[in-house]
Amino acid sequence: MASVHISTTPHIPVFERREELRRILESRHFCNSPKKTRFLEFVCEQALQGNGEKLNEYLIGVDVYDRGVDFNPQRDPIVRVQAHEIRRLLKKFYEEEGKQSSLRMELPSGHYVPQFTRNADQEVAEELPGAPLSPPRANPSQLAWAAAIVLAVVCAGLVTFLWLHWPSAPVRVQPATLSDSLDWFWHPFLPPAEAPLITIPNHPLLRAAHDGDSAQTLASGHEIPKSSLPEFRDTIHFHELKRFVFVPSLTDFTSVGETLGLVELCQLFSIVGQKCQVQQSRLVNLDEIKGDNAILLGGNQAWSGRVFLNVEGFHFQSGVILNRKPQPGELAVYKPEFDPVTNQLTRDYALVLLLPNESPDKRVLLIYGIYTQGSQAAIEYLINPESMSELRKELLKLSPDHQTVPRYFQLLLTTTVENAVPGKSSLVAVRVISR
Repeated sequence: MASVHISTTPHIPVFERREELRRILESRHFCNSPKKTRFLEFVCEQALQGNGEKLNEYLIGVDVYDRGVDFNPQRDPIVRVQAHEIRRLLKKFYEEEGKQSSLRMELPSGHYVPQFTRNADQEVAEELPGAPLSPPRANPSQLAWAAAIVLAVVCAGLVTFLWLHWPSAPVRVQPATLSDSLDWFWHPFLPPAEAPLITIPNHPLLRAAHDGDSAQTLASGHEIPKSSLPEFRDTIHFHELKRFVFVPSLTDFTSVGETLGLVELCQLFSIVGQKCQVQQSRLVNLDEIKGDNAILLGGNQAWSGRVFLNVEGFHFQSGVILNRKPQPGELAVYKPEFDPVTNQLTRDYALVLLLPNESPDKRVLLIYGIYTQGSQAAIEYLINPESMSELRKELLKLSPDHQTVPRYFQLLLTTTVENAVPGKSSLVAVRVISR
């Protein structure tokens, strides 16, 4: 059944619609139903991105219910049955948990584009902002009560103000320590300060395609002769890529993942009051990296290959990860995976290298995802106590005495990706690096 586009209320901001979707999915009607959750997330996101007219039974069946490219909606009614059930659950949600919601989401019968409307009471208030109101009549006893309430509020406010501003003895903050599962990799930290909200724009861009891209992405590219772009001559792309084919991107190479991961990493550092020194990689040279501890998010510089030159194990090259000495159960090449219908990234990979620097007491930590989602997931892996505890066990297995964690090593991580957002990373393989 083809879907007819039903436009959502234009004056409702996108963030309000996303917030209403979040409340619905966290409700008891949906929180334990992953497929229904995925159904609503998928149709909402497609509609918010302006793809509502493309939503139909076939697309939902393939993307949400993994029916495969030969899915026939006329023979398999899974989408219609689930849509009917979702409409029933939405109705129950707004009768119970969502009774006081300012918005209402509906999935109109026979269609798959969600419609958001404001609550009827709020619609009246918005449509009639200047409507005259008849003031209620108040008797003397009501006025007396009102005066008493106002006086009580003023007194309470005065007490609160004095309590907040009265000089007091400084409070000593006791240092905190990380759990053992993190302490072996990082260091003890103090409690973190409350962090501000940081938002990052997703700018549209044309980026260089590579061997990790899908055939569909490459087919949509625009080739520019290398000779026409002398500005790129000193970049790693110019040396690695045989052709310069540029493809449009809103999510993959924006560095949003690295930035979000960096925020979490800096929050970890702030616990001990350690500064987060951040610099553009194009303004850093190899000698500066050699001189001190360094954390490199991604390669993409002409010098980046020299950082892990001749390292055993995995190598990042032209958008894929090469495994030159595969062990049992491992692949020779690790490439990203894409949805066959939407061409959206569904799986990414990342390398993490902890290497010695020129000075024996200094290290280089390199975190490099094939796409930006892989980088973000890898950083989150390194600050997750559960993940790091499992990693420590794996490294101890590779240690000669099984008691001392190797100082230098290399990790291959993978993460699922949905709607350009990474999931939880998992460890694919680990290599000890000998000096």
